[in-house]
Amino acid sequence: MTDTPPFTCHTDADSGVTELSLCRPERLNALDPAFFRALRQTVQALDAAGTTRVLLISSSGKHFSAGMALDVFASDLALLSTATARQRQAFQTGLRALMDDLDVLDTARFPVICAVQGGCIGGALDLAAACDIRVCSADAFFTIQEIVIGMAADLGSLQRLPKILPQGIVRQMAYTGERLDAQRALAHGLVNAVLPDAAALREHALALAREIAAKSPLAIATSKQALNYARDHGVADALAQMRLLQSAAFDIEEMGRAIAAWKDKRAGDFAPLTPTA
Repeated sequence: MTDTPPFTCHTDADSGVTELSLCRPERLNALDPAFFRALRQTVQALDAAGTTRVLLISSSGKHFSAGMALDVFASDLALLSTATARQRQAFQTGLRALMDDLDVLDTARFPVICAVQGGCIGGALDLAAACDIRVCSADAFFTIQEIVIGMAADLGSLQRLPKILPQGIVRQMAYTGERLDAQRALAHGLVNAVLPDAAALREHALALAREIAAKSPLAIATSKQALNYARDHGVADALAQMRLLQSAAFDIEEMGRAIAAWKDKRAGDFAPLTPTA
């Protein structure tokens, strides 16, 4: 694999928006285990610092990402073997680590927006599905490519997409590998907006990120935690959890600043979240 860093990462100190951009267009932004490790470390560091209010994941080049690089399957055959009990145990441990690498997008205190142009293929769809919000360009398409190479998708698409898309759509994608184009993705709720091209996509995604970042980061983090819990639990349990969340996060002074900013039609002056490391 190339030594080129898999992505760039820059935080705008004024807005608190961090943009993480895949930057291997010559490889169609293909992903490898090093990418997943770097993603996890970067997101965890941003979350621990407390200054990032929104993370925008974007990319450069024709396609968002071609998914897991095929040479990974050719070069790591020993690690991928499941012939013996010990090898199966090691395989499960490695797969769990890759799953955890994407889980950080779901568990981060800040929202994550994914801006997709061109293809969002295989492992890239696993990544996009773990984000809070997805937007795309008119030429975007989404595909569960793993079935085409004789395997089931295993990094979250089959678990997260049924919470976003109708079951029949997900199952057809999973069983056929067919492409879900931008307009169908919008119609079925996978993306929130379709923009004409990559430039308009990035402008829209940044504007959305800045709008979210202008709100109380405490209220945003609480909202994300509540939404994630409600997604995975029944209403009664989620309401019980909300009582605990709100009692912990309710802040009259923060609300006063938010109300003043709303009345003055300006961004609020909110302190960042407390660092956790």
